[in-house]
Amino acid sequence: MNLLYFLTPKNDVAYLYDDFTVRQALEKMEYHRYSSIPILNRKGEYVGTITEGDLLWGIKREYNLDLQAAEDVPVMRIPRKRDYACVSIETDMDSLVSTAMRQNFVPVIDGKNSFIGIVKRNAIIQFCYDQYKNAQHSAPPAKPPRRVRTAREGL
Repeated sequence: MNLLYFLTPKNDVAYLYDDFTVRQALEKMEYHRYSSIPILNRKGEYVGTITEGDLLWGIKREYNLDLQAAEDVPVMRIPRKRDYACVSIETDMDSLVSTAMRQNFVPVIDGKNSFIGIVKRNAIIQFCYDQYKNAQHSAPPAKPPRRVRTAREGL
């Protein structure tokens, strides 16, 4: 199995550029109903991930909850709790699954460090569930447990 099976390509992923403002980030996240979103530079390289929490805490700490004061601030000036780990296109499935267990999506880059898309954790879970269900349908029916007679019933 190859991670390309799970890849949502860049053209189907909403993302921000590192020169976007907080307002642009909030609008894009609200429109797409994302709680976290990748950030790319203008060369198309993955530079990080910002979450709703990062934006909320950044606006609270740096701008005293004044959204108007923060709306023109570049998104890269907002402190981020952590950036999602990315993987290369050549990453094996063990590494992909291990990374996906710690974050909602896994950014995928090519050999030139260009962002090519994401692997969503729910896509991996759905695949595993489908495999499990298929195995259940193809397995022979389970035999009922053999009834053991008691001494009262007459062995």
